[in-house]
Amino acid sequence: MVSIQNLSFGYKKNKLLYKNLSLSLDTGSIYGLLGKNGAGKSTLLKNLIGLLFPTNGNISVNGFVPKKRQPTFLETIYFIPEEVFVPSLTIKRYINLYAPFYPRFDEKLCNEYLKVLDVSTEDKLTTLSFGQQKKFIIAFGLACNTEVLLLDEPTNGLDIPSKAQFRKLISSVFTEERMIFISTHQIRDLDNLIDKIVIVDKGELLLSASISEVAEKLSFKTLKEMPEDENKILYSEDSLKGISVVMQNTDNENSKVNLEHLFNAVTENPMMAKEIFNHKK
Repeated sequence: MVSIQNLSFGYKKNKLLYKNLSLSLDTGSIYGLLGKNGAGKSTLLKNLIGLLFPTNGNISVNGFVPKKRQPTFLETIYFIPEEVFVPSLTIKRYINLYAPFYPRFDEKLCNEYLKVLDVSTEDKLTTLSFGQQKKFIIAFGLACNTEVLLLDEPTNGLDIPSKAQFRKLISSVFTEERMIFISTHQIRDLDNLIDKIVIVDKGELLLSASISEVAEKLSFKTLKEMPEDENKILYSEDSLKGISVVMQNTDNENSKVNLEHLFNAVTENPMMAKEIFNHKK
């Protein structure tokens, strides 16, 4: 579905944001792209849609080269940026103008999504608040039924009820024939939604793994005191109940993955994380 091989990219020739990044994304999964602000998450998504071009390396999406921006490619992929733009059009006029670019667009579903997200207006889209505009673009993007859906910080600008509605919608539209790639630094917004995790930092891929693989190789728990063998610990944090830790799961324990703690563990201790996840049992 998506193949990135030895991707290098930089806005300046002597300062690369990514260097030799390789990554594969398959259909039938919802990926969470996690990274700090400025880590290059938006840049990576724009390379996948063909809005930015790699300095070196190759990208293939649905068998197409994104930078060519072929119409047959663009109808298979939809990108929702962090900062959405809506023209001075009504919802009906917008759909009439832009839906024909997406052969699988379903207007009935679009209206259902708008109802779920509580977006209703006869006025032009520019009269809506930023949060309402974003919810409209999310509803339209989901209704396009593209094979690949890229979302950059989709919950920015949404209130708490809207975030919950967004998660429910993403779950409802997901099929084994689609690949959804969600970039965010608001990690808690992706809890119970994604099944695979990609973590990037300082232009490097630190982790690409499924939630089940993370749960198998790492243990997330709260202790009353630090264990004697601190070499197994990737991350620790004081909490009201004790010390929350992320550690190597050498005892095959079952624990719920905490995305925020996982992100901190991998970015603060990348060498140990790579050693754990590259190790073959």
